[in-house]
Amino acid sequence: MRSLSFCIFIFLVAFKAAAVAAEYNYDEALDKTFLFFEAQRSGKLQENQRVKWRGDSGLKDGSLQGVDLVGGYYDAGDHVKFGLPAAFTVTMLAWGTIEYRKEITELNQMGHALWAIRWGTDYFMKAHTQPNVLWAQVGDGDSDHYCWERAEDMTTPREAFKLDQYHPGSDLAGETAAALAASAIAFKPYNSSYSELLLLHAKQLFSFADRFRGLYDDSIKCAKQFYTSSGYSDDLLWAATWLYRATNEEYYLKYVVDNAEYMGGTGWAVKEFSWDNKYAGVQILLSKGRGGAYTATLKQYKAKADYFACACVQKNAGYNVHLTPGGLMYVREWNNMQYASAAAFLLAVYSDYLSAANAKLNCPDGQIQPQQLFDFAKSQADYILGKNPNSMSYLVGYGPKYPVHVHHRGSSMASVYNLHSPVGCVQGFETWYRRNEGNPNVLHGALVGGPDQNDKFIDDRSNYEQTEPTLTACAPLVGLFSKLQGSSKTSGMAVCLLVRT
Repeated sequence: MRSLSFCIFIFLVAFKAAAVAAEYNYDEALDKTFLFFEAQRSGKLQENQRVKWRGDSGLKDGSLQGVDLVGGYYDAGDHVKFGLPAAFTVTMLAWGTIEYRKEITELNQMGHALWAIRWGTDYFMKAHTQPNVLWAQVGDGDSDHYCWERAEDMTTPREAFKLDQYHPGSDLAGETAAALAASAIAFKPYNSSYSELLLLHAKQLFSFADRFRGLYDDSIKCAKQFYTSSGYSDDLLWAATWLYRATNEEYYLKYVVDNAEYMGGTGWAVKEFSWDNKYAGVQILLSKGRGGAYTATLKQYKAKADYFACACVQKNAGYNVHLTPGGLMYVREWNNMQYASAAAFLLAVYSDYLSAANAKLNCPDGQIQPQQLFDFAKSQADYILGKNPNSMSYLVGYGPKYPVHVHHRGSSMASVYNLHSPVGCVQGFETWYRRNEGNPNVLHGALVGGPDQNDKFIDDRSNYEQTEPTLTACAPLVGLFSKLQGSSKTSGMAVCLLVRT
């Protein structure tokens, strides 16, 4: 009787701790995140589309070039389909689905997760028309940004741009190969034939990226001012790493080992993980490796993974990631939340890897338990959801207070189902962009750019650095919120079971 009472007491203590841990409803946040991806869909929408203010759009994309490029995702608050951030987005969606398949399944969200991935992968495979040809972009940022109009009313040019052996883009082709390889793993338990098709395209794209080397924005000049690439070595290592994980073929493991030093995999110690810099992702993925003759190099990759993690938790001998006074990672002025969300997901994954290996993180400023990495990842998620100096959720539609003047064309204008007449390019600016009222359509699940380095945030449609959402910012949240919700559910039960046994 006494042991049972003690168990109940411990359970209540643990339940209280779990309640604190579950201060935010990560399940709700996850569902809203999937809604954002539905709102960003281009092409012919499904009948079960949940975002009812959106309609079909971009139905002639690629027709001028004689190729079917209908589908895919709009990048942010505009209507350009930029290949590099879109591919990174799908890789991150797939990675979250792979790592936290059990949690996503238990939350009854696997269908939404796979459709979020597939809306991207179907488009990428359409765009990969030949082994050495990849259609990399639809729309031009300059002309697109000249107008403020709904996707359903688009009048801006929809020119498509491609990569081929004469116009290479190892970064974009490499990232697309990574996206398809990671997605092949995500789909394998559910649709093996689709998984094999994804893998076929991934292998061809990696070969294309590796054989014909060059920066994609040298080939597609109009992309440079929007998504400038700093290099393609990280993308090639990233693609090879995902292909190794998808196939278990030694060729790809040998590639990341043989090119480790030359391509910077074991040389670059970084404090950022993003669509433009995948080194930390590569290093953490390879930290799991047990490669026999390759072990020494894989340990070097792990050492750089440790550097990234130590920098995030402020234990890196002064070479740390900057934190705002409220505790948010701050990397860039423009859309900083994408760096915080990506790093938080990465740390959650690394904490799991370290726990599974029964290992700790040895930082210059002290030893770190895997739980401390997870706690830091949680702190970033909680900041996003409202635990910040402004007591504001930066995930639109979540909580009692969130941005209402989101820099997003479709959200800021009356739906085509309410206002049937087209809204012209200039009229959109005059009537809708400049209005003081909040957006008529709530862009549920959109992670806006977020506050500045002092936690200051101005909810203004023209303040696009802070109020524009992006695909790349939202994608890591799928894995992160799934992990957090799963963790908050199991805390109390685990302690009680431990005491009883």
